[in-house]
Amino acid sequence: MSVNKLGKFAVIGLSAAWIAGCSTTATDTDTSTVAEDATSTEQAADEAISDASDQAFGAGEEGALTSVIVDETAVEETVTDSLAGVQTVFYFDFDKSIVRPESREALAKHAAYLVSNPDARIVLEGHGDERGTREYNIALGERRAKAVSRYLTIQGVAASQVESVSFGEEVPVAFGHDDNAWQLNRRVEVRYEK
Repeated sequence: MSVNKLGKFAVIGLSAAWIAGCSTTATDTDTSTVAEDATSTEQAADEAISDASDQAFGAGEEGALTSVIVDETAVEETVTDSLAGVQTVFYFDFDKSIVRPESREALAKHAAYLVSNPDARIVLEGHGDERGTREYNIALGERRAKAVSRYLTIQGVAASQVESVSFGEEVPVAFGHDDNAWQLNRRVEVRYEK
């Protein structure tokens, strides 16, 4: 038997022993404690159900609350409600990583949202057009994302709220080989994390 298989059997055996050792049964002396715990667990579950209509609950043995699944669309809806209609794609000039003046108003709105919601996080995805080498376009996409990141941090956004990523020319939105397609591909996209 190989060491790898022996290790797996050891882990399974230890897990089973641990589970068996952790399970206890109530005795006559501690039944009141068990009853109080069950009552408080049921009350907590009832309160949680009444407080959160968009959450789902799993029930274990005797209806005990075992897990809570949060509907993440509520987080997404909050972001989209607060920033409804605000631009999330910012375009750049050829071979440049300077934030355009027309982008600053929308970036200021994103910054205000991030400052007022310190738990919110964004990913800035930098892109380039197909001209140039892949390595150059990756570096250019990163410079573009960093330029937007710097603009946001100047507006008061914490650096820990912003992550920059570059895709270079690898994720185009326009597949043509002309100025119009290239312009659409020279961009930074703002994506809010859940």
